[in-house]
Amino acid sequence: MDSMSLVKEFIRKEVAEWDDEIMATARFKAFSGQRSDWEPKYLFWRDLILKIARHLGLFIIRPSQVKEWFNRGGLTPLCLDHVLCIMFNEGDLVRSADLVDPSSGRLSQLFRKVRNLMVRSPITPEIIMLEDHLFLTPLLKDKTAEVVKLLSESHWTSSCIITMNKFQGMCGGPTEATALLSYLAGLGKAQYLSISKKEVIEGVKISLSSASVLAISNLDLEVLHLIWTTKKLEDQIDVIDRRYEMSRKSALASLSSGNKKVALRHAREMKVASEGRERCASLLNRVEEVLNVIANAESTKKVSEAIQIGAQAMKQNKITAEEVELCLEELEESIGVQKQVEKALESTPVIGIEDDDIEEEFEKLELELESENLQIPKIEAGNTSEEKNSLESTDSLTDALSNLKLQDGSAREPVTQKSPLPTATKNSKHLLLEAA
Repeated sequence: MDSMSLVKEFIRKEVAEWDDEIMATARFKAFSGQRSDWEPKYLFWRDLILKIARHLGLFIIRPSQVKEWFNRGGLTPLCLDHVLCIMFNEGDLVRSADLVDPSSGRLSQLFRKVRNLMVRSPITPEIIMLEDHLFLTPLLKDKTAEVVKLLSESHWTSSCIITMNKFQGMCGGPTEATALLSYLAGLGKAQYLSISKKEVIEGVKISLSSASVLAISNLDLEVLHLIWTTKKLEDQIDVIDRRYEMSRKSALASLSSGNKKVALRHAREMKVASEGRERCASLLNRVEEVLNVIANAESTKKVSEAIQIGAQAMKQNKITAEEVELCLEELEESIGVQKQVEKALESTPVIGIEDDDIEEEFEKLELELESENLQIPKIEAGNTSEEKNSLESTDSLTDALSNLKLQDGSAREPVTQKSPLPTATKNSKHLLLEAA
């Protein structure tokens, strides 16, 4: 089933009265009168366009393509050009000319935005219908979030660098990648990278956290080159493996036919391929080791910054290491008790109880509490003062911990939820105490 048949079938599922001639005639008419008169019709077509595009997994549409979606026996909606124009004016559609050029610098991008705002001419329905590509903003946002989520699953750092070829593969093609990169660059969440070696190497640096992506550094360019080299070596190893397998099959076939000379030649080719694979694999391991060292260095930097922030906050609030260790121990005990209670509640069977029985049991419990209160002797004043002092010291420690100002002016970026901080174990406590 082709795409147009899928669209027709989807429309009939979404619009029950699609084949009704009276309803179709009313919907296919051009807009007339005030907006209040034709707005329900506009909302119908706008929502249907978004639903079809989402169903097909598209965020790029062509006006001519949209006309074919709603073709009924050669008739298309006369209001479709106005629908697309209003969608553009309300921000649901973006033209290619309005996208930020990802290969330009931030200053150039800013100048282009200002120029578009100052010299922007009114967009008419006729101009919209002449566009080659239109980008659906809601679906563009959804696709961007999907790509960032995929990258977050394979990268634990706050940002990542990938080659342009990989980015295009994740987006669905060069045109889609340009649109996504332009959208991310406009938000300050991505930057385009390019270096010239023997050939031009293109890449993308994307922020995987809520913070904006940092400026491109020399280290980022070197990382891009290493990642590109890794991909090249992996492709080379795949080619060598296929060549080795072909030589092996040819050698076996030659031996079966009794042609030992040809079999020997294929065996030599197998040996050369095997040696070449070893060299490529060795170089690939070295490149991956360098990338791992860089990633571990970033992780160590994050942990070190977090420890320094914690030590500075402790000094500002005059909290000793012993007090912090005591609070951590109490927190672990509280968590353990809470887990035990949750397990007990899960294992306890639920028994149906009538409301009258509950009220009767509650009245008995109140009577028992009143009788116990009458029998409790007065507490001595000395004990009361001791308990009061203990409570006051506990409250002061709680207030001090709650007022911690975990800020670091020297840190270049905030520590987000992606920060690879270790969980609170005994070893991590000792590291924190030593840093303090």
